[in-house]
Amino acid sequence: MAENTEHFDWIAKFKANLELLFAQDPQVFVAGDLLWYPVESDPKQRQAPDTMVVFGRPKGPRSSYLQWREAGIAPQVVVEILSPGNRFGEMLKKFQFYDRFGVEEYYLYDYGRNELTVWVRSPETSQLAEVEFGQTWTSPRTAVQFHLSADRLALIRPDGRPFLSFVELDQERQAAVDLASQERQRAEQERQRTEQERQRAEQERQRAEQERQRADRLAALLRAQGIDPDQL
Repeated sequence: MAENTEHFDWIAKFKANLELLFAQDPQVFVAGDLLWYPVESDPKQRQAPDTMVVFGRPKGPRSSYLQWREAGIAPQVVVEILSPGNRFGEMLKKFQFYDRFGVEEYYLYDYGRNELTVWVRSPETSQLAEVEFGQTWTSPRTAVQFHLSADRLALIRPDGRPFLSFVELDQERQAAVDLASQERQRAEQERQRTEQERQRAEQERQRAEQERQRADRLAALLRAQGIDPDQL
């Protein structure tokens, strides 16, 4: 559960953008703050990651993630946003849970200090191991790039587009709508210009035809009077 507006904004940014990233893949389930129960016989074993991504499970509403009903598949990617109220013991418990129950990538972001910690499951030890990286890290599972500058964390999709907030996403959508509307208006103006040109050409053709008919009538009149118009 979010503790303040900034905490919620970060959770929402991760969840919404990951959901958008995999919107066309029916076998990727993305959830936020959803209780995950890994063991049917032990309901006390549970966590609700701020955001989790599960590859190999269909989209759809769930009241909780019951792993034994999900083909035994654990969330592969988990994101936690550190809030002012989180305590060391609580975060240690979360880490131990994710380590024990098969998370492949665990991301912990402290927006207050602008610190990102990344753990990836080691093939040698089969345990989560902290990753040392400079300013940039790319998620093996999602291909999302984490770019940590001096003052902020930027998240970049595989296609190069940044993760955006709800407001920024709506602004981007509105800009696309406005651009499409402008393109339609330009196309309509071009259609009207083409139609006007066609009408002008038709009017010119009609004037030329009228002139030809008038010349033919005059020539016929001259011939009727015994005058050869070609000799004039």
